[in-house]
Amino acid sequence: MDRLTSMAVFIKAVDLGSFSAAAQALEMSPQLVGKHVQGIEQRLGVRLLNRTTRRQSLTDFGRTFYERARGILAEVEAAEMMAAETLAMPTGRLRVNAPVSFGMHTLAPRLPEFMQRYPHVAVELSLSNRAVDLIDEGYDVVFRVGALSDSGLIARSLAPYRLVLCAAPGYLEGRPALRSPLDLRQHECLGFSHTELRTHWTFDGPEGRIVVPVTSRLMVDHGEPLMCAALAGLGIMLQPLELVREALADGRLIRLLPAYEAPTRPMHVLYAPDRRITPKLRSFLDFTVSTFGPQSASSGRTCSGPRNF
Repeated sequence: MDRLTSMAVFIKAVDLGSFSAAAQALEMSPQLVGKHVQGIEQRLGVRLLNRTTRRQSLTDFGRTFYERARGILAEVEAAEMMAAETLAMPTGRLRVNAPVSFGMHTLAPRLPEFMQRYPHVAVELSLSNRAVDLIDEGYDVVFRVGALSDSGLIARSLAPYRLVLCAAPGYLEGRPALRSPLDLRQHECLGFSHTELRTHWTFDGPEGRIVVPVTSRLMVDHGEPLMCAALAGLGIMLQPLELVREALADGRLIRLLPAYEAPTRPMHVLYAPDRRITPKLRSFLDFTVSTFGPQSASSGRTCSGPRNF
């Protein structure tokens, strides 16, 4: 006999107090209920029930087995429900938070593709460079740039965040030549008030790692205002490739010191640990990883499975 079926029959017999009551509930004969219970006892070599003509009671081992069997069947039911949810249609509202530059220039252009693929999912996208609290602020998913703290969230790796050093041609005219990151000390650097970019810029080049202290007359907490300042010729900025890609392509900005790369920063999509991920969340996670995380020969992008943080 099937072990899980026998466990279910045994639990029903205990819950209802008799083989006959279990048989009626399960639509089988009392004799078959008895065979299931006896089959477990014979397999284990231990009696589970003490039975008389009027009543039945659990043995000490039977009581322990009953509790464990209930837990096993609950886990099986949860696994089956998870599979059913995976196949269900994604629907409902999804609250997402992302850093401003990534959200505007990378996520937002691809978001219509996700919403067209899943027309019953509504997305509420919030952009912020501060580290939001996913649980307290009620987000389903957050994107995070930089090293992760031990937050208890589940993290999936995305393509690393690349920073590019650049300036407008008008700014560079008549300015000291840039041959090394150390030459930045003779230039106007546009400051980004989040992370270590506020006080120093780091580069890896032929001489190894170089850390340059920076001071800025302009300090901003979003990349877009820095972009405006750079295009106006106010100084040099170190900002994400997503933000400056088009301006580099059309010549409004010039990439500086290409032999010196700013270290890439890890990027992840995070969500709360949940044994039963809803279809809307699963669909968004799968879309995010497939869109922003696969390996790429040109950028060395990698993606990994879920990790706890």
